[in-house]
Amino acid sequence: MSETLTVPPITDESPDFSLVLGGPIFQLFRRARLSGDALELLHRRIVAIVLVAWLPLLLLSMVGNYFLAGTVKLSFLHDIEAHVRLLVALPVLIAAELIVHLRIRPKVKTFLSRHIVQQQDEPKFFAAVDSAMRLRNSVPLELGLLALVYTIGLWLWRSQIALAARGASGGFSARLTT
Repeated sequence: MSETLTVPPITDESPDFSLVLGGPIFQLFRRARLSGDALELLHRRIVAIVLVAWLPLLLLSMVGNYFLAGTVKLSFLHDIEAHVRLLVALPVLIAAELIVHLRIRPKVKTFLSRHIVQQQDEPKFFAAVDSAMRLRNSVPLELGLLALVYTIGLWLWRSQIALAARGASGGFSARLTT
């Protein structure tokens, strides 16, 4: 009597897990026609987000006379670090969103198909997936993360990055008076 191991097919009750499809920002992108139901329109999102991040800086530097060399030590035109962050790193991060979505979704189903999650633990697994989906869709959580990024990010910038700039230039007061 030989016993064969059969792998049950992934059913409709299997988790359709995505860290990206859902949440307030995803819904905003859908309403603005920057994303479809399955993260289509990646190029639109990249162009729109980069323009929202980079174009105001360009325009403000032109208005404030910080665009060309001679008016400040480092003009916006010559600030390679800013351009790399906004025109290279930002599009890469936005594209990574699609990569994460495409790779994580099948991996969650693999937990069931390969019996990594035992049958008696499936309710706990589905509860964990549902909990993650609720957190992903949480407006208060997303607003809290946004507030955290701006408060902690601003504090870090002022305490760490600005200190390095002060030490390198001899202080802000010397730079502002010259």
